[in-house]
Amino acid sequence: MIVDQGGVRVICREGPAEHVDRDHRTGKVRGVLCFSCNAALGHLKDRPDVIRRAAAYVEGNLWNPTLVAQGVYRQPS
Repeated sequence: MIVDQGGVRVICREGPAEHVDRDHRTGKVRGVLCFSCNAALGHLKDRPDVIRRAAAYVEGNLWNPTLVAQGVYRQPS
């Protein structure tokens, strides 16, 4: 699996890959990560919706309102 990943971690793309990541529901091995990325997925409960919002937040997009009319703003969903 590490060779298939090019010897690097799947998420942060740094090396070397050292922690086996499993789907917490099924137990199926997904890939080899670093401790931090593996822990982050666990803390975010393996929920893609939460992970996407976390990425949007880090990119500065989550709380930037859009002006839709004079004095009317829409928050991203």
